[in-house]
Amino acid sequence: METSSLTYFFNQPHQNGFLVFTLGILFILTVYHFLLYFQHKDKLYLLYSGYTFFIILSQLQYLREGFLFEFLQPISQIAKYPEVYTETYYFIYTFFAFKFLDIKKELPLWYSRCFKGVYVIMIYCVLKLLFYLTTGNYKFVYQGYFYFTIMMTVLGIVMYVPFFKSKSKLKYYMIIGSMVLFATSVSSLLYYLHLKGIGERIEPAYSILYAGFILENILFSLGLGHKQKLILEERNESQTQLIKQYAENEELRKEVQKKLELDIEALNKEAEIKKLEAIKIQYDKELAELTVATLRNQMNPHFIFNSLNSIKRYIIDNDKKEAVFYLNKFSKLIRKILGSTTQIESSLREELEILELYMSIENTRLDNTVNFSISIDEAINPIIIKVPPLITQPFIENAIWHGLALKKTNRQLKVEVLKANKHQVQIDIIDNGIGRVKSKEIKERKIHKRTSVGIKLTEERLQHFAKNYQHKSGVVFTDLYMKNKPAGTKVSIIIPLIAKR
Repeated sequence: METSSLTYFFNQPHQNGFLVFTLGILFILTVYHFLLYFQHKDKLYLLYSGYTFFIILSQLQYLREGFLFEFLQPISQIAKYPEVYTETYYFIYTFFAFKFLDIKKELPLWYSRCFKGVYVIMIYCVLKLLFYLTTGNYKFVYQGYFYFTIMMTVLGIVMYVPFFKSKSKLKYYMIIGSMVLFATSVSSLLYYLHLKGIGERIEPAYSILYAGFILENILFSLGLGHKQKLILEERNESQTQLIKQYAENEELRKEVQKKLELDIEALNKEAEIKKLEAIKIQYDKELAELTVATLRNQMNPHFIFNSLNSIKRYIIDNDKKEAVFYLNKFSKLIRKILGSTTQIESSLREELEILELYMSIENTRLDNTVNFSISIDEAINPIIIKVPPLITQPFIENAIWHGLALKKTNRQLKVEVLKANKHQVQIDIIDNGIGRVKSKEIKERKIHKRTSVGIKLTEERLQHFAKNYQHKSGVVFTDLYMKNKPAGTKVSIIIPLIAKR
């Protein structure tokens, strides 16, 4: 009895519900990961959703009744091209696998080699489909599918090389899942040809394939969940390190403040008014320097880590020229930042030089997609104008990571230095990002929210700097719009020119 039931289950997958069960699982995965794409804005979920959807289309022709049959009835006519959909989900799988393991960044040479093969096979499939659309002879598409299977099998074997070379913890989900589907697909095809050759019913061959679909997609879904877990752990670790760093800075500030307060109290007892005034000036100076040091530490540690990782990547790729070029820029920037740490003010020219170096390094990591420019009014001499060190860097960093990084194309960032009036200079930082309102909405949806301390510290430093000048300083944020839609942000930094006598 048990043998008879098992035989029925294996031999008639299209009648006993195994097909419906398989497509039901794939349909749920399709909808679920499609919704996750809108939540996380990660194309990986969209690719996986497309992969499972085209698997469903490739098997839709065998569906005769049930919920999925009724639900997909409006598009049932497209089920006439199962070979085309099988080819499509193989291509989507390739894009998904390489993005899942980040092969393009980790092994760019292997990425390039494999995708040359992918594009060749894609062109072959497109030409095959165009031939059918022109002649109406579907036999060419059907017979050409077997050549596609051979080419894709060879390419699939080659693709295992970068999979095994990858250092990602997630590679075994992809390797095992791919091997399961590869083994069941090949077994299903061979069994199909065998049954067809001896004149038997071919349905049992599909049972092997459906089992492969289920096992593979269970592994892929677990892999996506594991990937999301690693992302959250990395964010939590970064947040912990940042909180620890803030705590250390705050303790240092309290110690300095406590010591200075004790000194002031002692001088008050001795009624030494002049010395008290001198201590007060020194107190303000040390607090200002501590604020500057805090700002240096606030500079996103990911910038330093990512810069070092970029240099490491060039070395691994044996690109010595780019590695040396990048390292020279990075070391020059660090040297300038450390040099400015000992200064309360620096020239506007030095500030813009540091800014250009910082943007050059950031833009290299962003594949030079940010169109960055600096313009200075001819009436302004940047050598003689004094500004607080690194006064613009937090606003530039904010514009990149909260405005421009969330755009796909046409990233514009410019710095304009102009005279506000005869007493003040104005530095405008203008980006065409998503705008502060949209950025705030995205930030509110994040699980871990991070408050920007760098901007607040910069405004406090600017106020302290202006105490020695006759006119006020300030920072003004302006939301830019185009046709009533957010078109970026402008930050105007007002610097006073005339010092008090």
